[in-house]
Amino acid sequence: MSSWWNFVQRQASVPEWAYPIRYDVENQVDIDVLVLGGGIAGCHAAINAARQGAKVAIVDKGSIRRSGQGGAGVDHWQAACTNPCSKVTPEEYTRAIVDSFAGYDCGPMRYIQCQESWDTLLDCEKMGVQIRDVRDEFKGAAFRDEATKLLFTYDYENRHTLRVYGHDMKPRLWREIRKLGVQIFDRVMATSLLTQDGRQGTHVVGATGFNVRTGEFYIFKSKATILAMAHPRREWTFSTELNGGSASFADLNIVGDGHAMGWNAGAEFAAMERSMGSSGGFAYIQYGVGYPDNTWYGCTMVDANGKEVRWLSHNGEELKSIAERFQPAPDQKFILMGGGLVGGAIAREVKGNYIDNTLTELIRKGEIKLPLYADLPGLPEHERRAIFGLMVGNEGKTRIPVYDIYTKAGFDPDKDLLQAPVMPPDSYRSPHYPAGSMVPQWREVFGGGLLVDWDLKANLEGLYAGGRMVYGAGEHAGAATSGRYAGRQAAKYALSAHASELDTKQVAQEKARVYAHLNKGRASIGWKELNAGLCRVMQDYCGAFRNEETLQAGLRILNSVKESELTETYAANPHELERVLECHTILTVGEMIMHASLARKASSRFLNFYRLDYPEVDPPEWNKLLPIRLEENQVKVRELPLDYHLREPYAPSYEENYQAHSGL
Repeated sequence: MSSWWNFVQRQASVPEWAYPIRYDVENQVDIDVLVLGGGIAGCHAAINAARQGAKVAIVDKGSIRRSGQGGAGVDHWQAACTNPCSKVTPEEYTRAIVDSFAGYDCGPMRYIQCQESWDTLLDCEKMGVQIRDVRDEFKGAAFRDEATKLLFTYDYENRHTLRVYGHDMKPRLWREIRKLGVQIFDRVMATSLLTQDGRQGTHVVGATGFNVRTGEFYIFKSKATILAMAHPRREWTFSTELNGGSASFADLNIVGDGHAMGWNAGAEFAAMERSMGSSGGFAYIQYGVGYPDNTWYGCTMVDANGKEVRWLSHNGEELKSIAERFQPAPDQKFILMGGGLVGGAIAREVKGNYIDNTLTELIRKGEIKLPLYADLPGLPEHERRAIFGLMVGNEGKTRIPVYDIYTKAGFDPDKDLLQAPVMPPDSYRSPHYPAGSMVPQWREVFGGGLLVDWDLKANLEGLYAGGRMVYGAGEHAGAATSGRYAGRQAAKYALSAHASELDTKQVAQEKARVYAHLNKGRASIGWKELNAGLCRVMQDYCGAFRNEETLQAGLRILNSVKESELTETYAANPHELERVLECHTILTVGEMIMHASLARKASSRFLNFYRLDYPEVDPPEWNKLLPIRLEENQVKVRELPLDYHLREPYAPSYEENYQAHSGL
């Protein structure tokens, strides 16, 4: 079989690399606060660290102006509990959403979001993001507050989630970063954290990276470092040909680099066994099929004969009017949207309204006839325009591929129905998210991440985190608020800390690892082949149903890949080198997931985790976290209560802890 190396040698038409290659160039950058990841969390972290007077650098392997999961925009802003119209307190909302995940959620991060979400949105408004109906497009709408011109969604009575015109969110943040003098390192891939004396588990003193266009090596020396690099992707399924970026809500550059870097440095991670999902290319285009969740929430669905699909309240009662979809039931305090599997009593009391969850069975019985359609013309004009225009038009990955293309193709929401998928999802899965799920009742869940305290600090001195790097992290507003908070905390620490010397041996070892895949001669494996092979290992040995034997076998196979196939993978230029190093990350994250899966000897619906050798689901004695970390390259596991953040040495309430740690 012909190797990639041989193919390159034969092809006279292979173009030369477009940028000057400088593998021999080494750059050192000294700063107070280093932000790794230039998405929503990273941008807010850099801005707020700089505002504290710290010297800041931000690093991203894409272009920060549009990189990350929020790079294409945002249409709604959750948990803004302190906005002037809200009737829900941060404490109430936090307890409800943590309870909705049966406690498997990061309480500090959720409360920070609920307390600071509105202030963060006001920051964005000052940067030029439109958060109000300034042109009076929705004057008189039930979801508009006439005094403030704020627009709300989900719960029109309690008004805790806002609709925003966020298509230009990232460019606005990028301009603010530049204005504040933050050093921007676009297209630089961070590859490792540097630690004091080069030892695992010690003070984080910087990081390394390389430019994915020129190949130059970077050494960052910092007093505080913030990981804001999102959660792993491309772990179980990957295909550049099928995906094309449209079926995944994530930036396809995101693979979990921060997880691998933190793990290798000795940072502690929680709930990695929850990291199960698919980023394959079989989903419908994000929010392009009209199914009534999230951005399309509240839309009417009809079948092929025009029969409406019922909307139900939290207790299963049929809602008779469109207006009721956006109102809590008489026995509800408020409606919670964006929660998990509704794990606890608090969450069940505030569960949102939803489309009939017996839809699949009704189709089987012939009571509902396929195909289904989103009936935008059947909605009141304000509701119709809010969905197709305001929300589809500002949400990530919808402005061009959905709103612009559909409109140019002639779609008219005033008169046209939009066909939904022929086969409906089950009660936990939306067609907007990647299909090909390996677990029944699966919906994309945000898996494990760094375990942090009330300062959003990891177990390693000098290391902070924001966004989906954190265990149990949330959505856009959660990324923004946690980044904002982590930036302040890291700057406060850095401005009173002394710089530590870098370990030259550690730097040299990392540099050798980074460039090991260049000039491989007759190496036969390309990065796509390696990525696909790693996904196959995860599918076979760490799939929907796991046991001791398959997990142990999976670890042995990943180790074999590390010693054989990985060493034979070839990179022809800096871009390919970036992709090969992402395979290093994917392999490391796979090992983390398998170790976490071995530690949990029980199945759990709330973690979407099933073991054949421990089939009992959610036994009370296993309702706990099992944080894992590396210590002298040995995996260490401990037990931690789900509500660790409300136990000693912390206070028993979210508000008290926030007041004690926020510095405001």
